[in-house]
Amino acid sequence: MAKTNPDRRREPSEASFHRLLSWLDHGADTQGERYLDVRDRLVHYFARRNCMAPDDLADETLNRVARRLEENGSIDDVAPAHYCYIVARFVLLESLRARDRQPTTPWSDEAFETRKATSDDETAAERERTMECLERCLASCTPSDRELILSYYRADSTPAKVQRKRLAERLGLTANSLAIRACRIRSRLENCVRACRRQ
Repeated sequence: MAKTNPDRRREPSEASFHRLLSWLDHGADTQGERYLDVRDRLVHYFARRNCMAPDDLADETLNRVARRLEENGSIDDVAPAHYCYIVARFVLLESLRARDRQPTTPWSDEAFETRKATSDDETAAERERTMECLERCLASCTPSDRELILSYYRADSTPAKVQRKRLAERLGLTANSLAIRACRIRSRLENCVRACRRQ
């Protein structure tokens, strides 16, 4: 049985990410369109299998591919999209095994009600803890990254597509470049929040 890589959750470096983009594009520069397309397909792949966090699993898949490229220099024996799905299957199996390890106990009606009340309290406390961690992680971002990610996900009456188009124009970016930057910042924030919650 293969040993678990303790570095599995490590986010790839900026150079590794650019190598991944180039590899997905077969050397052509699509300004990240191919990356976003593959990521969307991976999200749907995990969502169709009723995974709890398809976005996280898609990011983890692409992070692993980027790290493999970093270690090997190239992956030439299989098409990029096909290789991503091979890695995605392993990520899916690990996710299912982790879910299966969660203990399940049959409850009586009384025990269920007690557990539900406790669970609601725990859920509220967990949400509060997550928000505290998110605020701390946002504070650790550079001002430009913090402004970008908050503007990217800002909820108001303007449709998200219109809002993000305006943001891209204001920052002098293409829509795809903006989406990739937001995706990378979100991935760093998610890793930071996970680490914070474990403390």
